[in-house]
Amino acid sequence: MRVYLDHNATTAVDPAVVDAMQPYFSEAYGNASSIHSAGQRARAAVDASRDSVGRLMGAKPSEIVFTSGGTEADNLAVFGLIESARAASSVRPHLITTAIEHHAVLNAAQYAAKKGIDVTFVPVSASGVVDAEKVRAAQRAETFLISVMHANNELGTIQPIEEIARIAAEADIYFHTDAVQSAGKLPLDVNKLGVDLLTLSGHKIYGPKGVGALYVRAGTPIVPQMFGGHHERDRRPGTENVPAIVGFGRSAELAAKHLTSEDESTRMAQLRDKLEHEILAAVPGTRVNGDPRRRVANTTNLTFDGIAGEAFVIALDLLGISVSTGAACSSGAIEPSHVLRAIGLTDDQAESSIRFSLGRATTATEIDYVISTVKATVERMRNLSPTHTTPASLR
Repeated sequence: MRVYLDHNATTAVDPAVVDAMQPYFSEAYGNASSIHSAGQRARAAVDASRDSVGRLMGAKPSEIVFTSGGTEADNLAVFGLIESARAASSVRPHLITTAIEHHAVLNAAQYAAKKGIDVTFVPVSASGVVDAEKVRAAQRAETFLISVMHANNELGTIQPIEEIARIAAEADIYFHTDAVQSAGKLPLDVNKLGVDLLTLSGHKIYGPKGVGALYVRAGTPIVPQMFGGHHERDRRPGTENVPAIVGFGRSAELAAKHLTSEDESTRMAQLRDKLEHEILAAVPGTRVNGDPRRRVANTTNLTFDGIAGEAFVIALDLLGISVSTGAACSSGAIEPSHVLRAIGLTDDQAESSIRFSLGRATTATEIDYVISTVKATVERMRNLSPTHTTPASLR
């Protein structure tokens, strides 16, 4: 049996998405910027997808900028606003973000700091939730942008985006949220959330890799970070990846349909809770990271005391189970997870933590197999460890 529980890293492309994309590889292969009929057929497909992606978040099609993925969209939001702030004022601009952002924002902010931007990294609680009042306290007169992710990719914790957006709006500060991990799992409405910019990624919602989008509220001054043609209303140049954009649009339509059914979210949460509770009950020295009351339905992050996380991932993979030690883009990283360290875990604890993220196709039979396999694998690995001893209180 093979069980894939790494859906926060990527998802399988839905067969309906593959079907939608297929004609645009070989039959309708025109350049969407060409004025002839082949080009206009491609343009119509791009426009339809822009409308579908916009509907998923309650945005106008004209406010959607297609990108190569979530990372580019995050970078465009951060650096596009930085250049705008620099052009508008001689005062050194100030950016606020958090200590648990995805590396697409975190590393962008760190690079901006090296280039002379003042950056404040707001800490989070031990449960992995940002305190909106700490964001308020970090504001300055020269603050131009606040960027806080909607749902964390490692913990699944949901941040108080609406509250932070109100705080930003009161101070006339632009607000960006990375919604890559919440799209398709939580209802998205940019007007209700109160954001000026929002990031999505196709391959997290059963669409293709290599395509994403940045929502840019009308009137938000984004300076392009690449230069070329006049694509995407002069905000992101380059010939459109029509097949990927079409796939993204179709996956957005399917995600919107799944959101209308509470049954799917409830089913996934029940499977996640079963996995979590039975592992905690069967495996001593195990605990949940993050806030179990405030998270997306498909994610749990568990620490297994005395277990080397990467070795555990490999051991489970050999037994047919795909899980992760954290963000997929951090694979091979030497440092422990910055998210887990930000919530107070030691390096050893962070390196002993595993993320399980379920998907639409996850079944109860698969979860039963994972529970029994995890229990047996932890016991075997601990028995082989010369240093691990289970405290008497946990035996």
